[in-house]
Amino acid sequence: MAIRLIALDIDGTLLGSNWKVSPANCAAIGEATKRGIEVALVTGRRYDFALPVAEQISAPLTMIVNNGALVRTQDGHTHLRHLLPRETAHRVLQATLPWRENTAVVFDRPIAKQVILEKIDWHDLAKVPYYLRNREFLAEMQPLENCLNEDGAEDPIQVMLTGKVQPIREAEKHLRSVQFSSEFALAVTTYEDRDFGMIDVLHPRITKGATLSEWAALRSVAPEEILAIGDNHNDLEMLSFAGTPVVMENSVPELKTRGWHVTRSNDDDGVAAAIHLFALKETPECA
Repeated sequence: MAIRLIALDIDGTLLGSNWKVSPANCAAIGEATKRGIEVALVTGRRYDFALPVAEQISAPLTMIVNNGALVRTQDGHTHLRHLLPRETAHRVLQATLPWRENTAVVFDRPIAKQVILEKIDWHDLAKVPYYLRNREFLAEMQPLENCLNEDGAEDPIQVMLTGKVQPIREAEKHLRSVQFSSEFALAVTTYEDRDFGMIDVLHPRITKGATLSEWAALRSVAPEEILAIGDNHNDLEMLSFAGTPVVMENSVPELKTRGWHVTRSNDDDGVAAAIHLFALKETPECA
């Protein structure tokens, strides 16, 4: 069955270690869209943080962001939105007090106050690059719970924890053990080589795979018609849903144990190689 939808993770997959989309990856995506194949960026990034990546590619793209909480077009039209109830977000914040300095609440807002932290520490050199890239979207509030109690406050997209791998693993273990763990889902991403990890606490029914399934159904695309490419733990459900799952050579070891095709690394045009192998060879060129 021919591929009709390509689902691409961004970090560690589409982007090389230079944070750029390679010319080969751009060309393969462009050719796929010319042949009528929909290409979706399926990422843990916020929409505004993913958009600069999309803009490197001269092709129409679907944006499945925040690990599946939102589905948007490149020009910002929202197709699907699944928010985390404020009450659950508040309980999560209370349960993760030991990790508070690395915790943020993320909202679906135009620009200002998208990402709320209790304190923006401009002396933390590890965080300053992120703060600078996202400065216009950031705000502070003490205590952090107050961002959920403001007059007219809406439900957030997620609660986000970041930090070194070991503390993130401890936070994940703790969150999975709390009595209300059925009220949320966790999307966990780790980069051992950088000693960096992230946890997104989301609406309980949301994963990359769940939203890809929902979007595919709306588009009348069968799982067998989907090529998905990823590299990390939060890609597991997406890869499991797709009829053609592909993992990167630089992927976390767990994904390589499942018998899925392994493409080249993110620094060796692995996305382009997989698209050519599984999608373009099956679809005739446009006249």
